[in-house]
Amino acid sequence: MPRRRTWRRIRRVAYCVFGVGIGLPLIAFWIAYLLLDVRSPQDVLASLDKTVVLKYSDGSELLKVPPAEGDRLFVPYAKVPEKLRDAIIATEDPTFWDNAGFDPTGIGRAFLTGVGGGSGITQQYIKKSTGDDDATIGRKLEELVLATKITQQQSKEQIFESYVNIISFGRGTFGPAAAMNAYFGRNLDDSMTWSEAAFLAGMIQSPSVHDPAVSGDAHAAKRWDYVRNKVVERGYVKGADAAAMAYPGAEIQAPSETRASRLTYDEYHVKQQVLAELEQDGFPLSRLQQGNLTVQTTLDRGAQAAARSSLADRLKGEPKEFRGGLVSVDPSTGAVRAYDGGDNGVRDYAGSEHAAGSAFYPFTLAAGLRKGISPDQPVPAPDRVSFLGEEFVYPNRCGKPCTLRGAMASGADTPFIGLAGKVGPDALSETARDAGIPETINGARTLREKDGYLIGSGIAVGRYPLRPLDLAGAYASFADGGLRTTPHLVEKVLDQNGEVVWQHDNTAKPAFDADPGVSKRIADGVTGVLQTALPDGRPAALRTGEFQHGDSTDNQDGWAIGYTPQLATAVWIGSDDDRRLFDATGAKLVGATVPADVWRVFMTQTHKSLPVRWNSPVLMPPGIKPGVPFQRGPGS
Repeated sequence: MPRRRTWRRIRRVAYCVFGVGIGLPLIAFWIAYLLLDVRSPQDVLASLDKTVVLKYSDGSELLKVPPAEGDRLFVPYAKVPEKLRDAIIATEDPTFWDNAGFDPTGIGRAFLTGVGGGSGITQQYIKKSTGDDDATIGRKLEELVLATKITQQQSKEQIFESYVNIISFGRGTFGPAAAMNAYFGRNLDDSMTWSEAAFLAGMIQSPSVHDPAVSGDAHAAKRWDYVRNKVVERGYVKGADAAAMAYPGAEIQAPSETRASRLTYDEYHVKQQVLAELEQDGFPLSRLQQGNLTVQTTLDRGAQAAARSSLADRLKGEPKEFRGGLVSVDPSTGAVRAYDGGDNGVRDYAGSEHAAGSAFYPFTLAAGLRKGISPDQPVPAPDRVSFLGEEFVYPNRCGKPCTLRGAMASGADTPFIGLAGKVGPDALSETARDAGIPETINGARTLREKDGYLIGSGIAVGRYPLRPLDLAGAYASFADGGLRTTPHLVEKVLDQNGEVVWQHDNTAKPAFDADPGVSKRIADGVTGVLQTALPDGRPAALRTGEFQHGDSTDNQDGWAIGYTPQLATAVWIGSDDDRRLFDATGAKLVGATVPADVWRVFMTQTHKSLPVRWNSPVLMPPGIKPGVPFQRGPGS
């Protein structure tokens, strides 16, 4: 009897637990089902009629992102070209016509982790219509309820119509008609080609990134190729139509919002970079507009003006093909204090990729230091050296005996190619990544061949392209004594009342070793080799470098990247078409001339109001402790 009673109690408890576990969620679901409603696309479009304000770090206004006039024309389902419908569905939600409106796997992932969750077209519509893209369990539950409700109340055609009219295709556009006009200058009709349809469908995932005016044609073509493969794999395009598809690069128009309209090119680059970052953090432009949100950037008003003037003034007398970009980062937080992508057109030179060349050698040095190699031990400096099957020929500029310190100062190449062979390509790639070079840039893996996997011989000579933004952030790890942060232009997002909705996490962590002391030793070793001084005598570190054009001895890219404990700044000088460059005197472009001139002027201007600070013992005079401000006297 006692045993029977025990089992009865256990069963009752089990029934209660089961009832609570199943019954309460069902009750909550149906209450939410009754209370929650999906907004109409017309209501959503009306709510997008708000200006988003971007501010400097001090709270003063940087620029405004007004709603695009006339770019929210509603297009009925029947007027959306079939090619575009198919391309969007093939890319965004291949099971759209058959699914229940939500992804059970994504919902389950949100329950388990509190983040993430895949989204098809129905869920994307709900996110855009509510203006809420937070990856939380509560939001996922609301999404589940609304996805179920809209699927029961509307046809798939109605859902697609609502979705395609409120999504952004970039350039301030919402809906396919505005997008077709913005990118191709044509009305939306059945004359649309498969190539155009694939391009527009590719914009939806991340329009602030995939626009060729932002990331360049090479990146946009990769995204287009991804969509093309989807429509072919899923049978929407076959035979001759598939063979005829080609990336429509020459047909894509430049953005119309620069110069003749509201923004200068350098302002446009800042706006695009900020919006792309916000998109990655879950705040697309539509959410900012619907929430009437304000964005406080990390940009310093004075530093931004110094970047603009130092670049523009130095390039005035140079050949017309010269282009430049500058990024300056606070090493302790990763906050970007200055960002100038140039004022020559829609291409952003601070946010596009260029071959790093010998400006990559500090990462090779850091990889050697991790292996216990001293910068002062003698190293070979031959005229010829092989690495991964490629032979490199450079003049011997290093003295005897040659050391890595001497090679860096003299501009010798072969000692660093030899060091790359000693540490190995994997260790070299890992060290650069640990310093802060991102794993991917716009979806493509960095420091790899075109296949995205193989590390080729080019890593030894900086052949793989990197952005000034990333190089400034990676050098910042040396500046902050081996602590790494993530470069960012957005500090926080504020609501209408000035309350913080979201804020960037500025947490720093050791870059080169779990032991902060070891990481600092490596960073200080690099700083010691790069040490220099600003024109006012302030201690700093600087590496100038170049990347050669083809098989010639002339250069197509020039770099000056250096730092103090307060700012790490990267300056790139090059051209639009990777040609051999010669400055106004007829001399070939090198990092020590035009790029270094820009770097010194910018760093001198921005440090005028900053105390001298020493983070590395190699930059400290006797008696000064690391990290302690030291204000020099007038005569020092």
